[in-house]
Amino acid sequence: MMKAIGIELVNNGLKFFSDGKDIEVVVGDLIIVEHESSFEYAKVLSITEENPKNLPKNLKNILRRAEERDLKQLEEYENKTVNALSDCRDFIKRNKLNMNVLGGFFDFNGSKLTIHFTSPERVDFRKLAKYMGGVYKTRIELRQIGTRDKAKMVGGLGPCGRPICCNLFLKSFDSISINMAKNQGIALNPTKINGQCGRLLCCLNYEDELYSELKRKFPKVGHTVNTKFGKGKVKGINIFKGTFLVELPENRIEEIELKHDPKK
Repeated sequence: MMKAIGIELVNNGLKFFSDGKDIEVVVGDLIIVEHESSFEYAKVLSITEENPKNLPKNLKNILRRAEERDLKQLEEYENKTVNALSDCRDFIKRNKLNMNVLGGFFDFNGSKLTIHFTSPERVDFRKLAKYMGGVYKTRIELRQIGTRDKAKMVGGLGPCGRPICCNLFLKSFDSISINMAKNQGIALNPTKINGQCGRLLCCLNYEDELYSELKRKFPKVGHTVNTKFGKGKVKGINIFKGTFLVELPENRIEEIELKHDPKK
C-alpha cells in the first residue's frame, strides 16, 4: 500500500493521483506539481492508502506546498489571464476569425499562455499567436477543442440533475455507440440520449457490460422457444423483472419467468 494524493489542476480542472510519500499535505492544500514538462498549481482533493497496481502510471510529482508568494503570483496571473483573453477576443473580432475563445491560463512561472477555443473549421491562428506573444512576451499555445472537451471545461447539469460526469470526475472520453442505448432499451430520442455536448451520453457506457451479461441469459427476441404454454416467438424481455414475453398461437401473449429456462 502507498499514500496516494488525489489532486486537481487549478487551471484546467484535470484530476490526477500523486505519490505522497515525500510531502505532508492535507485536503484543501494548494500545491505545485509537475505537468507536461512544466509546473502547475493544483489542489489536494483526497489522501488515501492505495494498492500501487490500482493507480495510473502517470502519477504527478509534487514539488512543494504553495507558499504565500505563490498565492500572490497565482492571483496576479489570474488577473492577467482575464486581460489576455479580452485582448484575444478583440483581435479575433477585428480580424473576423471563426473562433470562440472558451478560456485560458498562464502556467506556473508565466512562461506559457494556453488558450482554448472552438471552431467549426480549421483556423489559421498564426497571426493571433504572434500578436499575443508580442503583447505578453511569452509563448502562446492555442488549442482547438471539440464539443465534448468544451462541455468538460464549461460544466453544467446532466439529465440526472447532477453535474455532468466529464466535468466532475471523468479523466478521458470512452467510445460511446448508439448500440449501447439499444442494448439498454433506451428510446432513441436525441433529447434523452445526448448530453450537453450534443454527443451520446458518457453514462451509456457505465452499465452496458452488465446489460450485455444479463441479456445473454434470455432467449433472443424473434427466436422461437418451447414453454409450458406451448411453442411461441419471443417478443420482448424485461431484465429487471427477469421475464420475457412470448407470442403464442391466436395472438396470445404470455409473460414467462426466466427460471423456466426455455429450450430454443
